[in-house]
Amino acid sequence: MNKLIKTRAATTAAAAMSACGGAESNPEEAAYTIERVTFESGGETLVGNLYIPAGTSAQNRADAIVVTGAWTTIKEHMPATYAAEMAKRGEMALAFDFRSWGESGGATRSLENPANKIEDIIAAGEYLSTRPDVDGVNGLGICASAGYMATAAERSSTFETVALVAPWLHDSAIVEQVYGGADGVAGLIETGQAAEATERETGAPQLIPATGPEGSASLMPGVPYYTEPGLGMIPEWENTFNLASWEGWLTFDGIRTAPGISQPLMIVHSEQAAIPNGAHQFFANLTGEKSELWLDDVTQFEFYHREDVVTTASDAVASFFANH
Repeated sequence: MNKLIKTRAATTAAAAMSACGGAESNPEEAAYTIERVTFESGGETLVGNLYIPAGTSAQNRADAIVVTGAWTTIKEHMPATYAAEMAKRGEMALAFDFRSWGESGGATRSLENPANKIEDIIAAGEYLSTRPDVDGVNGLGICASAGYMATAAERSSTFETVALVAPWLHDSAIVEQVYGGADGVAGLIETGQAAEATERETGAPQLIPATGPEGSASLMPGVPYYTEPGLGMIPEWENTFNLASWEGWLTFDGIRTAPGISQPLMIVHSEQAAIPNGAHQFFANLTGEKSELWLDDVTQFEFYHREDVVTTASDAVASFFANH
């Protein structure tokens, strides 16, 4: 058994890998190409990179996966990492920029808007479903987008199966624990409402750096991954956060969706990663077919790039999708 995996995991490493031939074979041998694609959502043009396994065609269709990442990130961050891994395992995968992020349209830049992002995920799934080389559509949500992906699956039958890797899933109680209690949450919401009003009056989004050095006036000062060149700190990233995001983010409840999800769903997480209590609560509330894999001593940021962690998570997810 892979040393990353706790023996108490609901899905063992062997079980996670045995059902999918692509996961058991050497994934590096499976070539893929990347196609730049566009589709529409909410009146904006969204831009994505579609990772297509070699040999895929209208006569040899592949399952397709919508891959989404952590808050403030773009398609070249961890969505690209996992999309490539899925393509190596024979699954077509779409990493795209949400509206107002990266190359996608949207005048209000860098807005972490759950309602918009959920709508964009559904649009991405519907786009994939129209392609003649696609057999079925699944969803893979990483970190903050896990709640968005889960809600998209609750609302749309386009998604046949769902996986959540290192999911950040919060409700109002967890939000208060993370953001300084009721007073802290209220203060951030007030900041967000003021920023939204200023943008309406001036047309200028109220942006701060998403990350910066320790002690900087940024959203995530001094955090791993985001501050590291070649990992999170990449040229394509604007590295900004719109202060008007706070109310939507803090009042979004990703745990609420669990009972309404009918699709098979898998969680890959770690007790040492972000808010595992939210993932446990979400998983317990699922009423459909479900599976979980808990990795040992893995931080949230290591899920984004650490090779052995990404490989283990990708093997498990590919096997789960292949089984369903």
